[in-house]
Amino acid sequence: MTPSDPRTAATRRALLDAATDALREVGYAGASAREIARRAGCNQALVFYHFDSVTGLLLAALDDVSERRLAEYRDTLAGARTLRELVDAAERVLAEDVDAGHVAVLTELLVAAASVPGLDVEVEARLAPWRALAQDAVARAFELVPLAGMVPPEEAAHVVVATLLGLELLAGAGDGLATTDRLFDRARTVAALLEPEPGPSAGPDRATEASRAPRPRTARP
Repeated sequence: MTPSDPRTAATRRALLDAATDALREVGYAGASAREIARRAGCNQALVFYHFDSVTGLLLAALDDVSERRLAEYRDTLAGARTLRELVDAAERVLAEDVDAGHVAVLTELLVAAASVPGLDVEVEARLAPWRALAQDAVARAFELVPLAGMVPPEEAAHVVVATLLGLELLAGAGDGLATTDRLFDRARTVAALLEPEPGPSAGPDRATEASRAPRPRTARP
């Protein structure tokens, strides 16, 4: 059977979905070939036939999730035209990730990379597109904010990625969701203050407008 064979494609899809669910629900330590095959409803030998190893399958699952999420992030950020809209877009995609548990796939592999030889290099390579996306978003923000360019975009992008990962990790702990909501509220207020003032006919004060406008809320379980 070739990769384009419908049965092969269906088996690979089932294994990828099962591996993703296993990482979310039982973590890296519990995502064994047996557990993944049980979830996929197939023989565990197929894990090795299609992906060579369990680690290969888990990395493929990360690739699968990242590819889809990167496309959605790009589409969402592409529609932002102001600093406040960039903040709104960041909150919206964060809420979607928290609600769906996407970040667990990455964080489980990040934690495992500290003890599994060679895994750190693989995971690091998969973070590169996220840093590039963050750098593009930072560059756009710098165009809107005077003096923001004093911070190198690549360094600011690293902070953005680390901050979003941290917020997603803490979302389920204590009042993490409420704290995240407050953080984005403050970010909107700062964005309204940093952006150039509108002309006399442009309407309400930006800070007032930012506090009154409807906004996305971080998803809750």
